[in-house]
Amino acid sequence: MNKQPYILVVDDEISIIESFKLLLDETKYKVEGVQSGEEAIKKVISEEVNLILLDIRLPGIDGIKVLERVKSIDKNMEVIMITATKTIKSAVEAMRLGAYDYVNKPFNVEEIRVIIEKALEKHNLTKEVNYLKATKEEERPLAFESIVAKSSKMHQIFEFMTQICQNDATILITGESGTGKELISRTIHSNSLRKGKPFIAVNCAAIPENLLESEFFGHEKGAFTGAITTKIGKFELANEGTLFLDEISCLKYDIQAKLLRVLQEREFERVGGEKLIRTNARIISATNTNLKKAVEESRFREDLYYRLNVIPIELPPLRERKEDIPLLIEYFIKYFNEKFNKDIKGISGQAVDILMNYSWPGNVRELNNIIERMIVLSKEKSLQVHQLPLDILVAGEEEIKVKEDLLLKEAKESFEKQYILNILKKNNFNQTKTAKLLGIHRTTLIEKINSLGIKNKADSSY
Repeated sequence: MNKQPYILVVDDEISIIESFKLLLDETKYKVEGVQSGEEAIKKVISEEVNLILLDIRLPGIDGIKVLERVKSIDKNMEVIMITATKTIKSAVEAMRLGAYDYVNKPFNVEEIRVIIEKALEKHNLTKEVNYLKATKEEERPLAFESIVAKSSKMHQIFEFMTQICQNDATILITGESGTGKELISRTIHSNSLRKGKPFIAVNCAAIPENLLESEFFGHEKGAFTGAITTKIGKFELANEGTLFLDEISCLKYDIQAKLLRVLQEREFERVGGEKLIRTNARIISATNTNLKKAVEESRFREDLYYRLNVIPIELPPLRERKEDIPLLIEYFIKYFNEKFNKDIKGISGQAVDILMNYSWPGNVRELNNIIERMIVLSKEKSLQVHQLPLDILVAGEEEIKVKEDLLLKEAKESFEKQYILNILKKNNFNQTKTAKLLGIHRTTLIEKINSLGIKNKADSSY
């Protein structure tokens, strides 16, 4: 069960406190009252208050001073000011200090209920945004240096990013899976004027189609079966910050039309709602597919494509910036040493050579996963060739030709022959070194060389 919102009523008239206790459903809210500003401040310090109903005229510290003190303790606290007098000066001062709203006694019951619900909704939204910021490590800005690269292609991208960070233009990042599109988008956000605001990431491919609209725009309570509470959508959460839409090509045509409208009008309604909600989120999209081709094939709206593709950034695959591989390996070793409390000193030159010659279909993400696996399983002081996955060890060599009628035993022997040959060649056909890397005795290696028909260096045609 969700915790009841805690509403604190601050009024020197006990009848007002009791009225609010009767007015507000005790099954929905926890309502308590105090009769002085000093008591209110103590409650805010010692307890988790969600909303304060605060009378301006109080004995001792008046309501304006209490508001100021409360905001200094918790700047996100929502406070509704209540008074029996219609003093414009007090209202202006209260709003300037951050009061959510200002109502006069005697107040309309339904009106005060609506104001309380909206104030609590804003409070919950602020908490959710702050939570997301914390989990996304938004408080720690990302410098470009945190993107590990020294290749000319990446430095050209860095120079381009420097130009676009300080404006709010919409960005489309393209590149193969695993090239770091989300990292680039976070870095742009963290070096922009919006860096203190939320960064909200949405993987469009991971959300069921029937929930996409609710995920983007939110929904009102009762909007559909299962909508038991009001939900805040990603566009609302990202207001004043950055909304990152990953795998944008996965959106269906009807959602594309609604997204286009939001990008054009900068407003939307929650599912089941009628109120227009404004958004000032910067949009950064990403895809690993050719959107231009998707437009030509009528799978993606042309008008949306041009709306998203104001500033294009194309990330190169890792195989086109191989000079970055040693730097990335060093970075990942350090990172996973700290994560798993290991003390791996480095990686052998032979292992680096093999990794440099690999084509990296999974790009930086694949390299990250391989180094993590090697460090977790390593019992040695440094990472060695024999710890590399078999598919990487045999990559780049002559492919094994598999026939339809090839038996499993024959396929296994073919693969084993290619694997051992590869390690032999890497070690200049030194059998002692090769046996050690393979984790077998030298006599066993010799037996396999003979049984598999592997030629030695002198007469090898490999």
